[in-house]
Amino acid sequence: MTDGLLAVLNAFPYMLEGSLVTLVVVAGAMFFGLLLGVPLAVGQVYGGIFLRSIIKTYVWFFRGVPLLVLLFLFYFGLCSLLEINLSAFAVAIIVLGLISAAYQSQIFRGAIASLPAGQFKAARALGLSDRKAVMLIILPQALRLSIPAWSNEYSIVLKDSAVTYALGVAEIMARTHFVASRTYQHLPLYITAGVIYLVLTYIGLRGLRALESKVRIRGYSREGGL
Repeated sequence: MTDGLLAVLNAFPYMLEGSLVTLVVVAGAMFFGLLLGVPLAVGQVYGGIFLRSIIKTYVWFFRGVPLLVLLFLFYFGLCSLLEINLSAFAVAIIVLGLISAAYQSQIFRGAIASLPAGQFKAARALGLSDRKAVMLIILPQALRLSIPAWSNEYSIVLKDSAVTYALGVAEIMARTHFVASRTYQHLPLYITAGVIYLVLTYIGLRGLRALESKVRIRGYSREGGL
């Protein structure tokens, strides 16, 4: 027990440095997923049959293939084939972002579909183009409604980021595994890693709930609008 506690105390600062790497990977992936997920959602709701089919194929692929397979496919496969020199850190953000975009697109699609259809018609009646109606009327409301589900996506991406240690990304799990393989104190070190993930999850969810409260429009509901 003493050896395990000593190993944890010695390794804790090193593991905390890994938590910063984890947070950067998660933030980068979530932001990339947001930038790609929103237009994918808009395309699924308002696009033509051909565009919707392409987006559905994208979503099906990135939701169906395991994360580890995609990491290896991009890092050892596509990057080598195309002779692209990307670090494991960059590949981790890109792959997690592509997967997150597939899930976020469905979150935003559901939020857009839940809005009263009359709002789009009213925007047209006021002389707004379809693009402006989506950008100025539909998306601001849909993004607000998506925050609770987006919070769940944060938790998923945070947990998935642990798999990136397979590429050598120096995040929490990679550092924990490195220390555990040398001290043989696997149980206390992995328990500590689990606690760090729980704390990061709690802090992130609290922050997103605060954001949800800040941007909520009083008296607004999915069913009735304003």
